Amino acid sequence: MKALKRMGSLLFTVTLCFALIVGCSSNSTGTGNNNSEGSKSTTTPRSNQDSNKNESKERVKLRVEVFDRGNAPEGLTVTNNLMTEYVQKNFGDPNNIDIEYVAIPRSEEINSLNVQMAAGTAPDLIFTYNEGAAYSWAQQGGLTDLGPIIDEHGPNIKNYLADSLQYGVFEGTQYAVVARRVNLQKYSSLIRKDWLDQLQLPVPTTTEETYETLKAFKESNLGGQRTIPLSFALAPDSYEPVIWSFIKEQSDEARYLRSVTIGSREYPILMDGHKDALQFLNKLYNEGLLDQDFALDKDKKKKEENFVNGYTGLYMADTGTAFGGGENSVVMTLEGNVEGAEVVPVLPWTDFEGKNRQPAYNPSGMYIMVPSFSERAEEAVKYLNWMAQDEVIQYMAFGEEGLHHDLVNGYPVGNSSEEAQKLLFNSGDMLIITNGIDFGSPEKNNEYNALSVVEKHREIATISREYANKDAVSQPIKFEKPLDSEAKYSVVMLEKYEELLVKSIMAKPDSFDQTYEAALKDFMDTAGNEVIQERTAMYEAMK
Repeated sequence: MKALKRMGSLLFTVTLCFALIVGCSSNSTGTGNNNSEGSKSTTTPRSNQDSNKNESKERVKLRVEVFDRGNAPEGLTVTNNLMTEYVQKNFGDPNNIDIEYVAIPRSEEINSLNVQMAAGTAPDLIFTYNEGAAYSWAQQGGLTDLGPIIDEHGPNIKNYLADSLQYGVFEGTQYAVVARRVNLQKYSSLIRKDWLDQLQLPVPTTTEETYETLKAFKESNLGGQRTIPLSFALAPDSYEPVIWSFIKEQSDEARYLRSVTIGSREYPILMDGHKDALQFLNKLYNEGLLDQDFALDKDKKKKEENFVNGYTGLYMADTGTAFGGGENSVVMTLEGNVEGAEVVPVLPWTDFEGKNRQPAYNPSGMYIMVPSFSERAEEAVKYLNWMAQDEVIQYMAFGEEGLHHDLVNGYPVGNSSEEAQKLLFNSGDMLIITNGIDFGSPEKNNEYNALSVVEKHREIATISREYANKDAVSQPIKFEKPLDSEAKYSVVMLEKYEELLVKSIMAKPDSFDQTYEAALKDFMDTAGNEVIQERTAMYEAMK
């Protein structure tokens, strides 16, 4: 059996190395009860009974992926901090396991994981939001069948992830543990109300009104010489809200046949309206209405910096992020930096029917997997099973009552203390079995989301979430199974799509058509034609 496992790993490595070489060649051409009774201990349930009974006789090492977003407090890293110490003390030590966290840059995760998977050096526990990448690794023999191990060591996993676990089954095999996703809202927009008041303008409610408002912001230089009417980065929270508002086709058939899935997102690249959307963005760029350096800002840091320093009029971001962090939130930072700054939620983009069509998430989160060459699949499952306990989830999400959070109306609300920042700065990247905390109903979740924001911003934060739900469409549209071609070309498609965006948006107006068509042809020739062909065949088979 071990020989077969080694052979499978070898074949996977050779196959993936070949795929990487081809890919590179192609690219070159173109909360908690645990805190009761005033306890100040950070000890929560150390492990479930199964883990204790099967405690390893020899101490072993479990290597676990963690995203590196460059946001660790001074003196800490994503691989060595208070939360990693908590995990080691409460799960690792009781099970004779040394937990070693392996930092993966968030903006380069697929490329980095592909290289490590090919080299056989990837962590024992890896994760990604990219279903295509997960399916590709499974197809190539690179992932462990977790089904039997979960049956034996994962009762908490099966209970807590009962609704999402099914998404990790590829062709009858449980290759991934798929996390919950609680909040399905995707993107939100905020506009400077103080700027609108100075110009005696109302909050815009249509795309045309938004365009006129952006022009007024620029003409008046309300952010000084560095005024940026529309925040923009080479990131989905900048371009997706605009693009989807221009799409004229509404049917599932159009989405199946004329869009592609890249990672966890749906790109309507051949749908009626896609070119119009990029031409609109080209117009904004050439008129100086969006950030002229957007192509250099893939991690969105410059976009946020411009906003908090008062240069930006209309700010688009992932829902909730502008208000997260309590006293240190993006909006609080803006107000602290710029006297009189005030924002309000806005729905800036409307489609051909006057609706605010926008993307929303599917109810499944990241794909958590064990490479086939790992010898720690059992320990990895035990780790996830330990994490899937209410007390552990509450501590990893909120910390300790009175120290990291306070109870407000029965909900754990962060207190913005230095202690909370040090413990919880990357809580979402450590608590990998869930994206968001479920308090039992959408109504209770909304109540918590409001309370987690500083009091003076709760009303507008709640409205912002409500706006993110309006006319929202869950994406990506799902086939019966992932497509081989989308898994194969996941990385190169994103690269080519970003090239299409940058070239089209930055083109001179009189050369837009030629630039767009050339970049689209490059995308289709590189991967798009093969993907669309497989999507068409799969759709016909589903009918």
